[in-house]
Amino acid sequence: MKRTNIELDEKLLEEGKKATGIKTSKALVDFALKELIRKYKQKRILDLKGKIDWSGNLDEMRALRDI
Repeated sequence: MKRTNIELDEKLLEEGKKATGIKTSKALVDFALKELIRKYKQKRILDLKGKIDWSGNLDEMRALRDI
């Protein structure tokens, strides 16, 4: 865990706490960073649309899953 001192906009902190129900500034910043990373990864996956050549039979795959 890294310890650091940063200046944060108090209005944004309070708005974030109200919006999420998160009680502490530390927990809110941790949440915000995790969300930022999650959304970045999602976007990178979406950027692959049309760039991957896949062939297969989804009906067969689904049938195997039910066995």
